[in-house]
Amino acid sequence: MRIALIADAFPPLRSSGAVQLRDLSLEFVNQKHDVTMFVAAPGLDVSFRIENWRGVRVVRLKALQTKDVGYVRRTVNEFLMPFVMLRNLRKSPLATERWDGIAWYSPTIFLGPIVRSLKYASACRSYLIIRDIFPEWAADMGLMSRGLPYWIFKAIANYQYSVADVIGVQTQGNRVYFTDWLTGASRRVEVLQNWLAHAPVTGCSISVDKTSLAGRKIFVYAGNMGVAQGMVILLDLAECLKHRPDLGFLFVGRGSDAQRLREDAKQRDLDNVVFSDEIDPDEIPGLYEQCHIGLVALDPRHKTHNIPGKFLSYMQAGLPVLASINPGNDLVELIATERVGRVCRDTSAALMAVEALELLEAVSLDAGYKKRCLALAARLFSPEVAVKQIVNALQV
Repeated sequence: MRIALIADAFPPLRSSGAVQLRDLSLEFVNQKHDVTMFVAAPGLDVSFRIENWRGVRVVRLKALQTKDVGYVRRTVNEFLMPFVMLRNLRKSPLATERWDGIAWYSPTIFLGPIVRSLKYASACRSYLIIRDIFPEWAADMGLMSRGLPYWIFKAIANYQYSVADVIGVQTQGNRVYFTDWLTGASRRVEVLQNWLAHAPVTGCSISVDKTSLAGRKIFVYAGNMGVAQGMVILLDLAECLKHRPDLGFLFVGRGSDAQRLREDAKQRDLDNVVFSDEIDPDEIPGLYEQCHIGLVALDPRHKTHNIPGKFLSYMQAGLPVLASINPGNDLVELIATERVGRVCRDTSAALMAVEALELLEAVSLDAGYKKRCLALAARLFSPEVAVKQIVNALQV
């Protein structure tokens, strides 16, 4: 098939979305599909740039800045983004090309207009890969009231949904958000698991043995450090286990809360905690090879279901997980059923510390943890499975 993928993230960005789209596009190529990746490119000095990247045709379309700017400016620029992308696409040699199917990635919620234009020009089906149900999660967490801004964002999200023939959600629990949408003819919601391609261990710029955590059992957190993660409980956990000189906590990444968390750890004098800046995704396997337990945190106010990309990366590395997540999240049952870690559904760091120590003991007694993690990653979270599912949906 001739597939058009559309998103606002792709390498060289290091976000989880960029990594997922990298792996997805490469797997389309592996399965002999003709893939074109359209990506918003703020700061591009020309209207468009066409590249061939490992068999993927990447079309970078000049757009307005939407990262690391104020909320008002970001909202305005994201709203304009698909129209600016479409205008610049029409200046390119691809303006009249047609597609057998279109898939796009959310977040962001604003790509509906460019998807609609390409879809109807090609008279093809479309597939929305939705990883983040916005604005629902923001309202659940109290970051946004259910006032006028919420309803504006809700309308934009609903427009995006209206363009899709099939929507792929992360878990069964998220299907409930699309009950009204499903009343339309020939619409379908299905679970499209997250995915992560196998990555070899090629070294890492972080050497735990050269830090104050040398010689300890390492709990690692690698990923975004923002409000949605509710990471304060992980510092609380480190404080609860400060008396254990054999344990250490390594936090790697960036995000809106990163600096605040660093300052908090310093104020608490947590000598069992080390922070490091974001590293290249290709270094992650080398990082995890030095660690023992992967940490997952989601703010307990969440009501939507989320299987974070970091959870996939832990499974792929054979790392058991210790998770603090919102009650009812489908990830709770997955971890328990697959026996790949422990979950704390309470906001008590003391209880989480008990879970942490019990998990360490269980891992020392059960060599099957690593095998179960690796098997889960291969069975559910491979890009090969995701591509086959998307292609099947687009061919119906």
